[in-house]
Amino acid sequence: MAKKIQNPVDLYAYDAGKRLSYPLLCGVDEAGRGPLAGDVYAAAVILSPEHLPEGLNDSKKLTEKKREQLFPQIQEMAVAYCIATASVEEIAEYNILGATMLAMQRAVSGLSVQPDYILIDGNRMPTLSIAAETVVKGDATSATIAAASILAKVARDHYLLELDAQYPQYGFAKHKGYGTKAHCEAILQYGASPVHRKAFLRKLLHETDSD
Repeated sequence: MAKKIQNPVDLYAYDAGKRLSYPLLCGVDEAGRGPLAGDVYAAAVILSPEHLPEGLNDSKKLTEKKREQLFPQIQEMAVAYCIATASVEEIAEYNILGATMLAMQRAVSGLSVQPDYILIDGNRMPTLSIAAETVVKGDATSATIAAASILAKVARDHYLLELDAQYPQYGFAKHKGYGTKAHCEAILQYGASPVHRKAFLRKLLHETDSD
């Protein structure tokens, strides 16, 4: 039997099935676990089945232009949403997984409406007081998680533009903090900034020290 091709419309159908049991369905996703710099972001979104933004999909599968178009639409049409962060200092204290879980908890806690059920992207569950489940590749499975992924991604991209203005020598506007060749070369030339995740740079800086 041929493998079923995932159609973006399926994301809406997945949520519709969940809403039969849980009308106020919340999706949660994060952005920025992998970069060498900056806070980690998370978003929680409750969508209304009567007002669903069209074209929702995994934020990584959308163009930047499309994400920017959907960002305000999701905020305007959602029953409730919250975008939260965990700082570079918290990443250092709790490690990136712990900080990501913290950002997710803050996003859920910041909702103005309490959901009936929560869908978490991935396979790790933050500690929550509301019934929830993890969904592997959830941002390509659930429209609600996809909406959360877009809010988290775009909000973090905007934040990196602010960091670029503060630290223009690193090129944050282009690579968004990820470990590109140009970014690594800038770190080696200028050293780490206050917004860099020091633990993420150990291998890069150690290799330089040992040269």
